[in-house]
Amino acid sequence: MIVDKIEEFCLKILEKIGLKSLASWYRQHQEGMRYLVFGALTTLVNILTYAIFSAIFLKGISNDSLRVNISEIIAFIVGVIFAYVTNKLYVFDSKTNNYKELAKEIMSFFSCRIFTEIISILMMNVAVWFSINDILMKVVSNIVVIILNFVFSKIWIFKGNKNENTKRIES
Repeated sequence: MIVDKIEEFCLKILEKIGLKSLASWYRQHQEGMRYLVFGALTTLVNILTYAIFSAIFLKGISNDSLRVNISEIIAFIVGVIFAYVTNKLYVFDSKTNNYKELAKEIMSFFSCRIFTEIISILMMNVAVWFSINDILMKVVSNIVVIILNFVFSKIWIFKGNKNENTKRIES
């Protein structure tokens, strides 16, 4: 798998430049580290999708609120699809045996992401209601959402769906 090869290449570089303990630590925490890497990529996909739709495809909409909300919904959907695929294939090595299992996994993933998005929105509203700095609350809400998404993915969505045949990085 290309991700495994890129990952191993980067870890070999770390070892060559004297950061063998960091490479070893990464290997011990590979699933969590991959989750963070693909989470960062998901954030980038979300932002780029939002920017593209807001500035290019929907720029003709004169109502700014409508343009922003449509762009945000599209960006959320594209980001969640990207996150699902990368989490399934590269983070949790999930395999499904039939369409029913796949549909259940997808619905669970989307449901959890919608739930954590609602939590984020509620936290941001708490910031407004109690005059808490919104940027600080955005950082806190993102940390809460990232942790919840990982926990939901690990213990509920992708549990028991590990691919036994997938070769992982070995130290």
